[in-house]
Amino acid sequence: MKVMKKQKKALITGITGQDGSYLAEFLLEKGYKVYGIQRRSSSFNTSRISHLHNNPKQPNFFTVHGDLSDSSNLRRILEKIKPNEIYNLGAQSHVAVSFQIPEYTASVTGLGALRMLEAIHESGIKAKYYQASSSEMFGKVLETPQKETTPFNPRSPYGASKVFAFFMTKIYRDAYGLFASNGILFNHESPRRGETFVTRKITMGLSRVKLGLQEALHLGNLDAKRDWGHSKDYVEAMWRILQHKTPDDFLIATGETHTVREFVEEVGKHLGYKIGWKGKGLNEIGVDVKTGKVLVKIDPDYFRPTEVDMLLGDASKARKLLGWKPKITFASLAKVMTEADYVYVQENDPNRKIKIRRLKI
Repeated sequence: MKVMKKQKKALITGITGQDGSYLAEFLLEKGYKVYGIQRRSSSFNTSRISHLHNNPKQPNFFTVHGDLSDSSNLRRILEKIKPNEIYNLGAQSHVAVSFQIPEYTASVTGLGALRMLEAIHESGIKAKYYQASSSEMFGKVLETPQKETTPFNPRSPYGASKVFAFFMTKIYRDAYGLFASNGILFNHESPRRGETFVTRKITMGLSRVKLGLQEALHLGNLDAKRDWGHSKDYVEAMWRILQHKTPDDFLIATGETHTVREFVEEVGKHLGYKIGWKGKGLNEIGVDVKTGKVLVKIDPDYFRPTEVDMLLGDASKARKLLGWKPKITFASLAKVMTEADYVYVQENDPNRKIKIRRLKI
């Protein structure tokens, strides 16, 4: 007699975010039952998962109300669902905003992870735990490229909170034998990225300029270097980390670094602009080489109090032990985000009177 394989259950915090939505789709494709923890709110913030919500074609997707600031609530959720895998993606994840609300950032991003780990330990459930760690933990980097063994040197309340969560995950793994792993993910973007993050600011801003809805794009540090990948590739890495035979910590990155300036130029190219640069420092501008139109201006308000100049990851360990490698290139990432935001900007223009146009790239 053939024994039916029991369906796995996954619990995701941060389900309404970029990574949460892509991870939910990925796990549903794998045949999981997916439960997402959603904070109660008086406003709708579920646009990224609306296609999964109450969808008869997705009978294995559910949301439950909860909060990383409420320990007893987390424990009740775990005892009720009894998940096989827990992905802790929930956080106040905007670096610049963490300087404005450092206490809240620490409570949700740092202590939130501790509350979930303690709930797993106290409830006694046998679940694998994934902690979303961040390249921002490296901060003012002490070596390049960064590896799993590179010392942390955070430069923001967000980065410091992630360092706390990282070490609590290791401590609970060592002290209580939990299957608890960290994924140190470098920057990963997509059309679902939050609109206040620099990549979306660029794709939306230049699209608005192209459509005549905005005079120019305002940015801060153009020379900050980041290792940018696509969220779809990175959520696969999260899953692979929990399928590894033993709990461990893995760095996930493309191994390429690009400046904010390069991302601007790449997006501009897809919108029909060849961007040239004039001036220095706060007086620098980006112009359309053909027409001389000013497309980009520097705004000191967008500089961080403490800057992280360069991030570049070495994912050799993940490539070797997990068989993971990124599929989507930097150029492809910029292209798909530009195409999506060129349409998105038009759809959200309250004064739109013409049919939506799409880019011919």
